[in-house]
Amino acid sequence: MSTLAVLQARMSSTRMPGKVLAPLAGQPMIIRQLERVQRAETLDGIVVATSTDPSDDELTRVVEAHGVAVVRGSLDDVLGRFVLAMDAFQPSAVVRLTADCPLASPAVIDTVVRAFHASGADYVSNTMTPTYPDGLDVEVVRADVLREVAREATDPPEREHVTLGVYRRHDTFRVENVAGDVDLSDLRWTVDTPDDYAFVVGVYDELFATKPDFDLDDVLAYLERHPERRRTEADAVRNAALEGIDTGAMNAHSG
Repeated sequence: MSTLAVLQARMSSTRMPGKVLAPLAGQPMIIRQLERVQRAETLDGIVVATSTDPSDDELTRVVEAHGVAVVRGSLDDVLGRFVLAMDAFQPSAVVRLTADCPLASPAVIDTVVRAFHASGADYVSNTMTPTYPDGLDVEVVRADVLREVAREATDPPEREHVTLGVYRRHDTFRVENVAGDVDLSDLRWTVDTPDDYAFVVGVYDELFATKPDFDLDDVLAYLERHPERRRTEADAVRNAALEGIDTGAMNAHSG
């Protein structure tokens, strides 16, 4: 079974426009995230799914110069962009990632992907009942299931949030959650605001030069050394983009 990671990205973020190209340890933030994702052992390929809007031209250039494939589709129909990625690469399973997570963990990606392949489920994520820091979200879905949802989904939130049409139909599709050994779900490691970005810059400034492949435990140790830099759900609501949307009484990251 071929497993394709699809990293959705755009420049037109409402809260922090252009954040995906913000500098991080000498490279655009999306490149630092891609470097981390590329260290995952369970992925057969990676593609960035962005829009055809001119605002994403520079993003496309930067990603392709890094040697990563790009597909471009509708700015608002993110699910449609995932279909384009599946058309181009014909995977059996899709790993949904979002480009606001420069602390993404290769180890966590591998944990969730392996759980998916072992489970026989249609959809497996670590977001249904979160236990990992916000910013380490991983969703894995069968490609044929995602295509089925894409054919049927007319609800705009399902087109925007990609996997919403899968996990809100947990009476139709088999949905499973992966939990960590320790509940770290209150920690905020994603980048939606300048304060989030400043936190990530601090992490990279201390860890990247001596250990560019730093992972989850290294960031936790950093926070033990610098507890005053800790960011939590109290600083910003997790999954704010899904507020007011019926998710079928389940949680998920929108990115």
